[in-house]
Amino acid sequence: MARRDEHRQNTIRDVAARAGVSVSTVSRVMAGDYPVAQATKLRVQRAIKELNYVANTHARALVVGSTQTVAFIVNDVRGPAFAAAVYGAEQEAARRGRLCLVCTTEGDPERELAAIHLMREQRASAVILIGGAVDEPAYHTRMAEIARSLDAAGSRLVLCGRPPMGGDMPVTVVEYDNEAGAYAATAHLLSRGHRRILFLGGGPPGFTTTAGRLAGYRRALEDNEVPVDPELIETKVQFSRASGYEHTRRWLSSGPPFTAIFAETDIVAGGAMAAIFEAGLSVPEDISLVGYDDIPLATDLRPQLTTVRVPYEELGRNAVRLALELKEGRASSGSEQHAVFGTHVVVRQSVAPPAFDP
Repeated sequence: MARRDEHRQNTIRDVAARAGVSVSTVSRVMAGDYPVAQATKLRVQRAIKELNYVANTHARALVVGSTQTVAFIVNDVRGPAFAAAVYGAEQEAARRGRLCLVCTTEGDPERELAAIHLMREQRASAVILIGGAVDEPAYHTRMAEIARSLDAAGSRLVLCGRPPMGGDMPVTVVEYDNEAGAYAATAHLLSRGHRRILFLGGGPPGFTTTAGRLAGYRRALEDNEVPVDPELIETKVQFSRASGYEHTRRWLSSGPPFTAIFAETDIVAGGAMAAIFEAGLSVPEDISLVGYDDIPLATDLRPQLTTVRVPYEELGRNAVRLALELKEGRASSGSEQHAVFGTHVVVRQSVAPPAFDP
């Protein structure tokens, strides 16, 4: 009689034989989204434990139609805002028995495309893209091709923090009211008496995040009958503390006068605050300052930063939830696959009435 190889890895057939069920029943129990009698489920789970069985991901893909993963593709995970969204996505994926894979692109469209293609080949349940994008025809064409390609493979494209594409595209959109947040922040400064408000932002031309925040800034000024001064709009700032510092330093030394700054992100606001202090000025006694995002840095700064709260963790959670509920047949496409989260101003200590009338 041939001796069994004790080092051989157990297979799904071994589990089925131990539990006295079919291979497909074992697959259903492992997938967790098919009805199986409780007694049968317990037998299968006991067999899996006794045999120390580890599922072969590729084999499961052939049985259940996709791997039990969701992919989260982001420019850079070091940013606190994106990190919060990734955390929310990972928590929701884990709660639903999925593995969350995170890919970074450093803003390179080719790396983004390569990651998407890899996730399509792996038949991930959902592919989530987070962060703004350059709103141009080439982008829309590329996203439409990606959405259709993923849909054909049984996956779902999710745009998180990006505006919808329009048309009948197989896309889930989870965004926040970007423009309204900027409007509220600018209106808060106006309510304290400021009329010379420097917009400190940036990103590539057509970048959706900047476009929305600048639109909110402009609309708040117009609604309060304050002329929009193009000289007070800076759109060459990179989203970093160093860039916020350098541009604020230059504006303080040679730019037109202003009494307040609306920084496009809290990171940029942190750099701006450092430049203001270095110039021998104070926040908010000499210059008021507001940011956007409400990352932990906002409460670490002194004075604490007034900013716009964006629910990044909720964005990540709902990006996963909506895509998986659609895949599991518990939600329909259309309006249910487009969620918009609100933003609001968190008032802290960095705003006061203007110290002078420029």
